[in-house]
Amino acid sequence: MKKILILIFIFLFVPTIRAEEIEDLAPNATSAIMIESSTGEILFQKNANERLAPASMTKMMSMLLIMEEIDKGNLKLDEKITASEYAASMGGSQIFLEPGEKMTLTEMLKGIAIGSGNDATVAVAERIAGTEEAFVKKMNEKAKDLGLKNTHFSNATGLDIDNHYSSAYDMAQIAKELVKHEKILEFTGTYEEYLRKDSNNPFWLVNTNRLVKFYNGVDGLKTGFTDTAGYCLTATAKKENMRLITVVMNEPDSTKRSADTTKMLDYGFNIYMVKSIVSENTKIKKVKVELGTEKEINIVPKNAITILSKKTDAERNITYQAKINKVVAPINKGDKVGTIDIIEDGKIISTIDATVSKSVKKADIFTIFLRNIQDIMSKSLTF
Repeated sequence: MKKILILIFIFLFVPTIRAEEIEDLAPNATSAIMIESSTGEILFQKNANERLAPASMTKMMSMLLIMEEIDKGNLKLDEKITASEYAASMGGSQIFLEPGEKMTLTEMLKGIAIGSGNDATVAVAERIAGTEEAFVKKMNEKAKDLGLKNTHFSNATGLDIDNHYSSAYDMAQIAKELVKHEKILEFTGTYEEYLRKDSNNPFWLVNTNRLVKFYNGVDGLKTGFTDTAGYCLTATAKKENMRLITVVMNEPDSTKRSADTTKMLDYGFNIYMVKSIVSENTKIKKVKVELGTEKEINIVPKNAITILSKKTDAERNITYQAKINKVVAPINKGDKVGTIDIIEDGKIISTIDATVSKSVKKADIFTIFLRNIQDIMSKSLTF
């Protein structure tokens, strides 16, 4: 029988807050939410599942698909992308691409993340999927994969169009997934930048998310505005080891949009803290690898395990329990090999996947044969 590792940690206690227990932190918004990124716990919500036009916050999903393509090796930041006539024709916010103009993906991402360029968004969408329509299909498939029940996209940009909607809750979930790609925060966290800097036609980008400059810790994510959507903002900020994500939708103006977001962030950082149980590098246990080039491998959490705590509350006992399946090569880091349950008072309060600390290739037949001979000889010597 496999050993089960149980470690006890003492942490500050906090029950998940109920929205009705605190004041309205976003009084000017039709819909709003605040979550802690690592745990996903909701700290505040207001009409969070109401379907509303998301405007350019839509581009968070576009950026998420772009970052995933980079991770897969299908895109490189220094690759030059050509703007089609269709991409260059996009209205609304844009970086004024000319048909046939080429920019690197890095420049395009600056145009999307900082300048909210509809033309840049469509140009990259076409590079990934061939057409914007095909890219939008991928966006909706990703929304389904994330379990989003109040989101449907009809374009890649957020321009007003029929059957294009999302909710504050769903936007927060997209943001939660996007911030796992830390590279994107280098773009969304930039306040101003130039495109075509060394040309005769430089273009100055200024982030419409003013909190990037004026609120300590804010490094994203995306503003939005259309006549239908009003003023919207998904923001994220990190202080110490805690990252908050906030969403406000249908605000009356950009000033109130920033004010409501600031109020939520102030509340979250003043009241809450995050305690780490184990990091992604914590060795949970060592197990045997069947048919591998290595005989044993360390088991680690696929993601860090954290507990959200209220700064003023009492202590509680937290345990974790690892349940690991048989590990058979070939296996890659990130592959699920079991689970780690977080337990309080005999109840599982959270579960996270376990994985291996590094990839292990399958051994060749000769190596497996020799290993089996060694095992047989070793067992015979014990008698």
